[in-house]
Amino acid sequence: MKPHALSLDGMPPPTTTRSKWWRFVDRYLPSVIIYLMLVTLVAVVLFPYAAVTVPSGHVGVLWKRFGGGTVLDPRQIRDEGLHLIWPWNELFLYDLRLQSVTETYNAISSDGVSLIATMNIRFRLQRAAAPVIHQAIGPNYLQLLMRPGIGSLTREVMAQYTAEQVYSTARQEIQDKIRSLSQDRLSEKMMEREGDEPYRVSLSDTVILYDTLVYGIELPVLVVNAINRKIEQYYISEEYKFRVERERRESERKKIEAEGIREFQQIVSQGISDSYLRWRGIEATLQLSQSTNSKVVIIGSAKDGLPLILGNMDTPPAQGTAGAAPEGGRAQPKDTTTTAGPTAASERTPAAGLANSPDKNPTTGSGTTPAAGAEEPRPLWPLSLYDIRAFLSRTKSPTEPATEPLPKPPTETPPAPQSR
Repeated sequence: MKPHALSLDGMPPPTTTRSKWWRFVDRYLPSVIIYLMLVTLVAVVLFPYAAVTVPSGHVGVLWKRFGGGTVLDPRQIRDEGLHLIWPWNELFLYDLRLQSVTETYNAISSDGVSLIATMNIRFRLQRAAAPVIHQAIGPNYLQLLMRPGIGSLTREVMAQYTAEQVYSTARQEIQDKIRSLSQDRLSEKMMEREGDEPYRVSLSDTVILYDTLVYGIELPVLVVNAINRKIEQYYISEEYKFRVERERRESERKKIEAEGIREFQQIVSQGISDSYLRWRGIEATLQLSQSTNSKVVIIGSAKDGLPLILGNMDTPPAQGTAGAAPEGGRAQPKDTTTTAGPTAASERTPAAGLANSPDKNPTTGSGTTPAAGAEEPRPLWPLSLYDIRAFLSRTKSPTEPATEPLPKPPTETPPAPQSR
């Protein structure tokens, strides 16, 4: 009996009877493991092609390799989420959200100036038109449809305006016109197909165009400087027009003001008389004399000058045999004594009682009349020291009666010429 190779003691292992399950596992286990490994490998390799995730805001258009190509039925469009397809098919994604594209186009104005326009296009793709867009144009519909079409319309519209209009005033009008023309052209162009599933769809039903905005327009530097100088001169001329209009309005205002002043003077002059003005002057003089503040009084030299009216200015002062005052205003009396005339009486009269005496008629006997022995009147200006002291004494105590007249200042007699 031969020893068994797998036995430690050389004896063969004991023989036991096993079930059919164990016999099946022993027989097919290696094959099952191999098959599972192959299936797992295939699933790992084909999973990216069989499971497709549609992101937010997108839709998927299914293309069947063995089923007729693009599925045009809008009900077969895959929405957002995870979708399982056969690995040999493909799912193309299209963005349905609002898109914004900025492009730069070269254009020429109506006056032949070359310019560069920067345009911004805002649009959105319609959901039901995604299969048609995929079959007729493809995923790069933006490069093939939107940009060339908008660029051609931009050049066409800007060729209708001058460089100054494009640069300054007509920008909003250009934007609106480009948008309206784009919508009209998109509605005219059709996507057609004949066959099992024919269709005829306009581009306006596939793409919703919201705005065509003009971001900026670049002109040559010399043209820009010329336009700026022209605009500057225009506003300078407008400024001068405003100045002329302002001066015209000012002249009208002065004219109306002068007419009002004239009417005011005509109305007021009818109620103003000499006696009223003299009375108002007396009141003002009394208020000035009663004031405790230091003051300087200027004596008027006219007939109705104030406050000479308080000194009986209408009645000339009487002088004795002193003779007429010289041109200097200071009298040179002789050795005889002068008589006290009405001037001294007026100087002793209080200020409150002087309002009635000067304006009376001498023929009635109620007024003050000059003395019979008075000689020619003394000049009123310039004033002597005697007149100033008399007026200040009346101003200081107008209510106290004067007891005696103030002595006149002595006058200096010029020396007699010496005989040789």
